[in-house]
Amino acid sequence: MKKSMCLFILVLSMLSMQAQDYLISFSGAGDTAVIATVKVDNLTSGASATLNGGDMLHLVAVSGIGPLSIDHGSLQIHPNPMEGQSTLDFATPEAGNSVISIVDLSGRVVCRISKKLSRGMHNFRISGMYNGTYIVKVAGRNYDFSAKLVSQCSQSGEAKIEYVSTDGNITNGNLKSNAATVDLQYTDGDQLLYTGISGKYSTLVPDVPAGSKAVIFNFVRCTDNDGNNYPTVRIGSTKSGFQTWMGKDLNVGIRIDKNQTQANNSIIEKYCFHDSAEYCTIYGGLYVWDEAMQFVTTQGTQGICPAGWHIPTNTEWSTLTESIGGEAVAGGNMKETGYVHWMSPNAGATNSSGFTALPAGYRNFDGTFFLNIWQDSYWWSSNEYDATNATHWYASFITSYNGWANFSKNFGLSVRCLKNQ
Repeated sequence: MKKSMCLFILVLSMLSMQAQDYLISFSGAGDTAVIATVKVDNLTSGASATLNGGDMLHLVAVSGIGPLSIDHGSLQIHPNPMEGQSTLDFATPEAGNSVISIVDLSGRVVCRISKKLSRGMHNFRISGMYNGTYIVKVAGRNYDFSAKLVSQCSQSGEAKIEYVSTDGNITNGNLKSNAATVDLQYTDGDQLLYTGISGKYSTLVPDVPAGSKAVIFNFVRCTDNDGNNYPTVRIGSTKSGFQTWMGKDLNVGIRIDKNQTQANNSIIEKYCFHDSAEYCTIYGGLYVWDEAMQFVTTQGTQGICPAGWHIPTNTEWSTLTESIGGEAVAGGNMKETGYVHWMSPNAGATNSSGFTALPAGYRNFDGTFFLNIWQDSYWWSSNEYDATNATHWYASFITSYNGWANFSKNFGLSVRCLKNQ
């Protein structure tokens, strides 16, 4: 009887694993039908993969090897496990600023550097890592790679990431292999986020697959006055209606110090947390309400948003909130998961909407200080409360709530633009 029961449990286990054997294909629509790469993040487990546009994603049951895996050729670490030091190799598909981070399994950033890189293959040296398992992340404007690093060093030094060399003489064929089927560990109910990239276009699609399927990326142009391109995400349903939002906060304009005034001078000006442009690269710029609105008070105006986009109204923010579960949980469904950017506990964070909110904090109304980075997000609406105050919407690390309040127009807050209907 005992042997029969064990056999029965084994069969159920095998059937459960087979039930998660799904194939996901990808296609493009909208402004372009061409897909260059697809980044897939399992927000529940932390696993990720990067595919060519023609590749298929193979979702497989979780085995005993754990949720972290090398990012299928986009990023390589050798030797791994490391003893003393290792070399990090990766290929950037475009020129621009790259942020290389090492994060421990609790989400704490152990080491991080930022470097402007050309398109091509790059080499960095990692050293000073204490015994343990880490995640190495490389992020640029339109790419995001990750890999697991195991250190067997018994003594810790100063954790370092050091630039070694660049080889810019690579062709498209060297950046990725030919079309393939790429495996990613998956358990039924896991929250996935697909990022489809095609040159200046990128779009986000959240998904919880229950079987094999085809995913369509609806590419929409979102380019600001400085030529920065933004990912977009479609949120809503056929019943409630769809909205197309920017997938990250706006970062347009010339940086000025916190104690300076954003003036009505035909120049878009922004504040960056700690007066450092590096923070704007990650979290976006901070703007007083008049600057965001470009010194008009018309609800739904374009303001500093890209052409074809606008500063959302209270009604449009409310529509977003209701479409992703209501005020009690919408904040969690908007927030990026984990603790790379958000402070613990990052309550309720699922990013099931794909909105990918980051905690940019704010600039005080009188320009004396910045506050609450890593803790809270604040976005202007285009609704004026009175002559000196306007409405903002917010999300916080300590709750899954999303709601609104009124601030002085002189606070420096984030801007998230909405596509015109």
